[in-house]
Amino acid sequence: MPTSNNYCVIMAGGIGSRFWPMSTMKFPKQFQDILGTGRTMIQQTYDRVSQLIPRENIFVITNKEYVGLCALQLPEIPEENIVGEPMMKNTSACNLYMANKIAQINPEAKLVVLPADHLILKEQKFIAKIELAFKLVSENDYLVTLGIKPTRPDTGYGYIQYLSNDTDEVFKVKTFTEKPSLEIAKTFIESGDFLWNAGIFVWSCKSILSAFDKYLPEMVQQFNYCEYNSNAEGDCIDMIYPKVAKISIDNGILEKAKNVYVIPADLGWSDLGTWTSVYQNAEKDDSNNSLNSKNVLMYNSKGNILRLKNKNKAAVIDGLKNYIIVDTDKALLICPRDNDQLIKDYVLDLKNFKKGERFM
Repeated sequence: MPTSNNYCVIMAGGIGSRFWPMSTMKFPKQFQDILGTGRTMIQQTYDRVSQLIPRENIFVITNKEYVGLCALQLPEIPEENIVGEPMMKNTSACNLYMANKIAQINPEAKLVVLPADHLILKEQKFIAKIELAFKLVSENDYLVTLGIKPTRPDTGYGYIQYLSNDTDEVFKVKTFTEKPSLEIAKTFIESGDFLWNAGIFVWSCKSILSAFDKYLPEMVQQFNYCEYNSNAEGDCIDMIYPKVAKISIDNGILEKAKNVYVIPADLGWSDLGTWTSVYQNAEKDDSNNSLNSKNVLMYNSKGNILRLKNKNKAAVIDGLKNYIIVDTDKALLICPRDNDQLIKDYVLDLKNFKKGERFM
């Protein structure tokens, strides 16, 4: 019998292309020590959730290519709890897959589902909010998400609008909005009833499977074909995944469901989606430079983030302000921080770049 009805699913399938050249297809950012703490992003996520969930109840869903990396970095988790998807199909598919798999183990399971690569500085507050969410979903047919109070009109986040009530702990969700324009984001901030969507969800297997039945019935039929936690599971998943719709859990379920609630949470949270967000959360010297090596000389330079894969390599930076400098074995990036949203485009350009051509 399970020792606890509380489970965790860590989503770790992204490729982190905005963190090129440190993050690559073979070694994406969730498996990197982006902030220089001595623990990778996925290890920090495990450290956090293992404070309230037994390790045998912690699952990881990732790309098949990264199953070995997950097992290497999280030896505490049973190997059968690390699940590989045959291809990227966004978050509805992976949530339905894991809800089916865990419900077959424990029909009374309650799940916290969260990304592998987010920063949370206030861990005790995070634990308290997750405990509150587990209590709510144990007593009610709720789909719960954590919302972060916005500090600026940011176009890189989704937004949750909530209905006011007599409490300050949990609110009924009115609308979800995916990454709005700057003007719309400004109106959201001014209205005062919007939160950033942190992508951290808590629900019971029964509630989320019921929501899938109602809003994505075709996907449910596809996944019902498989026999979970058996030798046949992998082959069945390989067969159905090419046919499964590619849709986010926000678009597929949460925007439509009437039983979605949000818990406002001040967690010291960042999704660390760009090098600039890493810079904002990293330690800096007197000139506001963030460096990961002592073998760097900075002259007339401030506001830069520099990451060297080989920390024994010497580097001299002169006259740069507000730049990203990332040096790896195979690539060097030098880019203004205000252009960091374009790094994904640079990676696409490099794929089409032929040796011998000028590329400036």
